[in-house]
Amino acid sequence: MDTPLSTIAVVGLGTMGAGIAEVLARAGREVIGIDISEAAALGAVASLEASTARAVSRGRITEQERADALARFRTSDSLRAAADAELVIEVVPESYEIKQQVFRELDAIVSPTAILATGTNALSVTRLAAESQRPERVLGLHFFNPAPVMKLVEVVSSVLTAPPAVAAVTALARELGKEPVAVGDRPGFVADGLLFGYLNQAAAMYEANYASREDIDAAMKLGCGLPMGPLALLDLIGIDTARTVLEAMYAESHDRLHAPAPVLGQLSSAGLTGRKAGRGFYTYDAPGGQDVVPDALTPAAGAEAGAGRAVASVGVAGSGTMASGIAEVFAKAGYGVVLAARSQEKADLAKGRIAKSLERSVAKGRLTAEARDETLARITAAGSLDAFAEVDLAVEAVAEDLEVKQQLFATLDKVCRPGAVLATTTSSLPVVAIARATTRPEDVIGMHFFNPAPAMKLVEVVRTVLTADDVHATVRAVCAKIRKHPVDCGDRAGFIVNALLFPYLNNAIKMVEQHYASLDDIDAAMKLGGGYPMGPFELLDVVGLDVSLAIEKVLHQEFRDPGLAPAPLLEHLVAAGCLGRKTGRGFREYARR
Repeated sequence: MDTPLSTIAVVGLGTMGAGIAEVLARAGREVIGIDISEAAALGAVASLEASTARAVSRGRITEQERADALARFRTSDSLRAAADAELVIEVVPESYEIKQQVFRELDAIVSPTAILATGTNALSVTRLAAESQRPERVLGLHFFNPAPVMKLVEVVSSVLTAPPAVAAVTALARELGKEPVAVGDRPGFVADGLLFGYLNQAAAMYEANYASREDIDAAMKLGCGLPMGPLALLDLIGIDTARTVLEAMYAESHDRLHAPAPVLGQLSSAGLTGRKAGRGFYTYDAPGGQDVVPDALTPAAGAEAGAGRAVASVGVAGSGTMASGIAEVFAKAGYGVVLAARSQEKADLAKGRIAKSLERSVAKGRLTAEARDETLARITAAGSLDAFAEVDLAVEAVAEDLEVKQQLFATLDKVCRPGAVLATTTSSLPVVAIARATTRPEDVIGMHFFNPAPAMKLVEVVRTVLTADDVHATVRAVCAKIRKHPVDCGDRAGFIVNALLFPYLNNAIKMVEQHYASLDDIDAAMKLGGGYPMGPFELLDVVGLDVSLAIEKVLHQEFRDPGLAPAPLLEHLVAAGCLGRKTGRGFREYARR
């Protein structure tokens, strides 16, 4: 099957089809764009003309190269125009009936050696191949939108696909400047298979009124470094499209994580499908617009829940990386800080860690020597919590163990003055259980910083059913002063970020367990196709597999969803002591320093 793939037909000239046609034409392929809609065909030509004109104006291609690319692209309203194509890529609507009809007609038109590729991101490639007269030459070729920009291409094999056909399109993808990853045939493949479960959970979180759309999106952008929040991304993808993908995934997996959140159906039925309709989770300036405009759900500027308490001094309990990072943040913002550990020696070591961090900032030009000295002078190291007697805000950052935290808060209850705000940085434990260890649970709140605290902008502010309004207002005001972005959420496992992040990581592990795709391909797919700064296995090894397993267990225990049960492979690696970078081995091996 030596197929050069120099003449390629693209069936369906919507946004994705037009983008694929542009990529092919600019890469030197003869491209036949086919669509029954004359408007779609004209739009694809106009899109190529505009993009190549921009490329010329930016000096990326010459006028002759532009003319050559335009000459290589022709359109037709008939599938018969694909007769001489060596590869046909269909990107028609996500419907078995429509796609099968296209494949049946192509069977009678193209040569026996032609490869037929489906651009589906949700339907079974095997089912489409089985309807063809040449199933061994049918495969999936899943580009990502916008095709000219996104580097990822998923090459999807069914049990019927011939390896030479896979090799031919994989080579083509590389020649196009794309990064092909090999995946098996299941709904969503890799990138969408992981992405849409996460998006669905975010929609369900919003529907439950657990957090606002703005806070959910800000939490995932600032807490995970994602380019877009999940609800804004659903609006971009199209809420109806997302629901269709999830329906296909759920039909295959029967996993409740894939059962579309009812709000997706409600918005779709109302025609509120996202940006293309001008309204979805957010409201936009026009149908197809990108700019979000205020609506009835938009928080009023500066609207905070009442006045807070005065905070001039802060106590930070703990001696680890998180505790020293939080103490550094408060001291930089001008607060007097008491950093208390279990011994004076540990407290001094923690302050020494802060001094080194500040020195690095000076060396990089981010901080003056004078500011370094002033910041360090604001921090008092103490070997006992008794030093918290006069602080206005006490923040604990000790071990993630409920009994340890309860004992510490019982001590804070006795030591801290009346009216002091008591905050826990727990990432997974119930804040109310910690609050009940005191005689003043109304003064207790969650204040979940992210590591490294000096760099990460997000703080999850966790109210319990007992937290006083002025305590909540106090913490939000403090967050503004230390230049962190607060997001409000309720007191349940995982809060916002971990509740959405760790099921996604767990599902990635299950993909590897099932030999569906490799570690490297999954990591590449999520970085290139989802815009994640790190692939799931890179991130797991950085976080620590033991920490990840503990969070997975808490989520599973709280929500009782079978889909949240920790992947056995994760449990086995932790049992074997393979905890990630900190032990030199996790999902990958690392050089010991």
